[in-house]
Amino acid sequence: MNIEFQNVTYRNKKFCLKDLSFAIREGYITALIGKNGAGKTTLFHLLLDKNAKYEGNILADGIDWKQNHTERMNRIGFVSSDRKFFMECTAQENAEMLRWLYVDFSPEKFQLHMERMGVCAQKRLLEMSGGEYIKFQLAFGMAHNAQLYLLDEATAGMDPVFKREFFRMLHELLTDEHCTVFMSTHLQEDIQKHMDYVIRLEEGYAKEISVGSI
Repeated sequence: MNIEFQNVTYRNKKFCLKDLSFAIREGYITALIGKNGAGKTTLFHLLLDKNAKYEGNILADGIDWKQNHTERMNRIGFVSSDRKFFMECTAQENAEMLRWLYVDFSPEKFQLHMERMGVCAQKRLLEMSGGEYIKFQLAFGMAHNAQLYLLDEATAGMDPVFKREFFRMLHELLTDEHCTVFMSTHLQEDIQKHMDYVIRLEEGYAKEISVGSI
C-alpha cells in the first residue's frame, strides 16, 4: 500500500499540522520523527479516524483514503503503548473476541507468531511487560494480514536482543507480504540502522530528509 499526503492541513486546540506533502512507500520502512508534541501521534490518527477533519488529500494507491474506510482498517496494524484492547483479558481471549472484525484473521497465524516471539497467549494483557504488549500487537496485525503497519514509538524500551528480531520480522513482512511500515521513533540508532526514508515534523510542517543527515 502506497500512501500519499497532498497538502494536508489539520487543526485542533493545541496545534496545527500544515500543508503536509510526502509519500509512504510500499516495501520500505519510513520513520516519522520530531520533538514530543510535534504531532506524530495525531498524524497517525488522521489515518485511523474516519471522522478526522482535514484539508487536502490522503491517498492510498491513488484512491481517497476515506473511501471504503472500514475496509482500510482491516488492513492496518496499529502498534502503540495505548491500552486499546481488552486489558483484563488474555491475548488469546482478545484474539477470539476481535477476530470477527477482520475479513481474514487467522487464529493459527496469531498463535504461531505469539510462540515465535515467546509471549504466552494465556497471559492477561495488563500483566504483560511493555515489550510483551508490543509483541502481542504485532502478532495480532500479522494474523489479519495487515498491509500498513503504523508503529507509534514501538521500539522504545525494547530489549536489544528482541529489537534485532523485531526488525528482522519487519523486513520479512516487507518482502513476503508486500506491506508498508510507517513508524514514529526518537531513537537515532534505529533511524540510522533500519529506516529507508525519514519524515521530520517540525513546527507543524513535514519534510522528507535523508537518513544520513540524522
